[in-house]
Amino acid sequence: MLTVPEMGLQGLYISSSPERSPVPSPPGSPRTQESCGIAPLTPSQSPKPEARAPQQASFSVVVAIDFGTTSSGYAFSFSSDPEAIHMMRKWEGGDPGVAHQKTPTCLLLTPEGVFHSFGYTARDYYHDLDPEEARDWLYFEKFKMKIHSATDLTLKTELEAVNGKKMLALEVFAHALRFFKEHALQELREQSPCMLERDTVRWVLTVPAIWKQPAKQFMREAAYLAGLVSREDAEKLLIALEPEAASVYCRKLRLHQLLDLSSRTVGGGRLGERRSIDSSFRHAREQLRRSRHSRTFLVESGVGELWAEMQEGDRYMVADCGGGTVDLTVHQLEQPHGTLKELYKASGGPYGAVGVDLAFEQLLCRIFGEDFIAKFKRQRPAAWVDLTIAFEARKRTAGPHRAGALNISLPFSFIDFYRKQRGHNVETALRRSSVNFVKWSSQGMLRMSCEAMNELFQPTVSGIIQHIETLLARPEVQGVKLLFLVGGFAESAVLQHAVQTALGTRGLRVVVPHDVGLTILKGAVLFGQAPGVVRVRRSPLTYGVGVLNRFVPGHHPPEKLLVRDGRRWCTDVFERFVAAEQSVALGEEVRRSYCPARPGQRRVLINLYCCAAEDARFITDPGVRKCGALSLELEPEGCPENTGTPPNRREIRAAMQFGDTEIKVTAVDVSTNRSVRAAIDFLSN
Repeated sequence: MLTVPEMGLQGLYISSSPERSPVPSPPGSPRTQESCGIAPLTPSQSPKPEARAPQQASFSVVVAIDFGTTSSGYAFSFSSDPEAIHMMRKWEGGDPGVAHQKTPTCLLLTPEGVFHSFGYTARDYYHDLDPEEARDWLYFEKFKMKIHSATDLTLKTELEAVNGKKMLALEVFAHALRFFKEHALQELREQSPCMLERDTVRWVLTVPAIWKQPAKQFMREAAYLAGLVSREDAEKLLIALEPEAASVYCRKLRLHQLLDLSSRTVGGGRLGERRSIDSSFRHAREQLRRSRHSRTFLVESGVGELWAEMQEGDRYMVADCGGGTVDLTVHQLEQPHGTLKELYKASGGPYGAVGVDLAFEQLLCRIFGEDFIAKFKRQRPAAWVDLTIAFEARKRTAGPHRAGALNISLPFSFIDFYRKQRGHNVETALRRSSVNFVKWSSQGMLRMSCEAMNELFQPTVSGIIQHIETLLARPEVQGVKLLFLVGGFAESAVLQHAVQTALGTRGLRVVVPHDVGLTILKGAVLFGQAPGVVRVRRSPLTYGVGVLNRFVPGHHPPEKLLVRDGRRWCTDVFERFVAAEQSVALGEEVRRSYCPARPGQRRVLINLYCCAAEDARFITDPGVRKCGALSLELEPEGCPENTGTPPNRREIRAAMQFGDTEIKVTAVDVSTNRSVRAAIDFLSN
């Protein structure tokens, strides 16, 4: 069996193949300089991926925080009655005609950077500040997606407040999470005074499924800083993927709780029977076994025509249309336990409701000038917030069949500031502009036609529909007959009509839960009670490490040849742990063994690489990038007895899991069978 000399080699690791010596690139390579040395054992066949049941922490209540781009909230349920979901108290303040079971994702800090308020309270207080005073306060809104768009996200990433001042993003998120923690725990203490919060609460944070590992780790770090859990109790915090949470909730819905957009009715007859989707599927399948020659039994048994069209291996899509993103997932309902299997990796893009807000801002720039709008936002930040609130109220009333025009109030500060800056009034600006579908009303408002308002929706709505159609064309998801439209933006009549018009003709049934804006939040609570409900996921990327393989002439490029101690090696080989789009079961492990290069070494650091392609050969290939590092913190070795023989080489066995919402790693010292502190860091890259 092939062995690899330790001398002169750094960052060596155990191979899964006799022909592969898992050794990173040689000294002098820029990819090796960052790794601590580890030496190889004799290469041996690595165990096949093995599924292990996840260890669940004890808890008496699950508290889920849906941290949204535009609005946020929390809900909880007790383990004694997990499906009885308690929504948070109604928030103070708010906008007329809007349900207040969530609060705007707005954070207000004093000029000294001290927490002042969150949500409606923050927004309204900031609104009432004197314009000159408001310049010194730090007001953050819709800041969640800055984490997604940051290409080099770290713990030092900063966010910019409305007044232009900057603050560490980690602190901004921690302020918000701490607010929800204190609010939720106070409500729980009032309901259950004997509850010991640190020992009995399992926390759940929602994130978009398209977020990469650094963004997920960032949210976890913010939760640690906010005091939700400690690092030592990391298992008491779960990261839930938003469309997954919605899927978990939708499968539990009673059929009378769904709005079928193809008929615009809830349903009649037995459709209102209190039977959940997954139980309906189970009942239907049992009936199908008894009567395979007819499908009319589905309606007769109470399942209803909505589910009569479902085939064996029921498949459905969830489109989570939120404030910042659209997130798509496709699940297959498995029997007999009602678990879910992901059929294609999560997909989506930045097509949330804020896209409509940006289109409105661009419209204002066309009318009043881009330089003026930028200056107004900078010098009158509170008044700009007022303007966005006024537009939000009108945006919610927009519909495809609305006849009357929409009036949008301009703050007096805007009108006065424009006159002082330009020397004429806003009515003159409207007459001079090339925008002929926005007029100045006699009430002192912008008067926008319904067609003009709907045009503001089109780029975002078209992006959502295009993503859905692209996903439906994938062979892996063929047979999907049902689309759940969820998320805050799914409340929009404009979006509902556009999706139904585009996809209804393809035989896809589009349904919307009645409490569409709370679907993710409620689903996150259910996910926290039973995180094993999503049994199989698809890996979004290919992950692996760089190794040395035995050089094969004609197969390996000559420039990758390394000769060391008479051995011929191919450098920079990308050894894959998991491939993009590969199905990975919850608890399934990928195992590798490592050995410290030096006696007494206390830390092993191994670079991780990722790419979107499944067939990358080398870590230098286009698209392959260093994405993180696996670190193993070692305890001091015991002193071996003086037997005159060299001590055995120390083996550390690491087990990685790619089937959960976060990539996880555990490790054990083989010689002592004791756990080794192991972690994967995606933020210090």
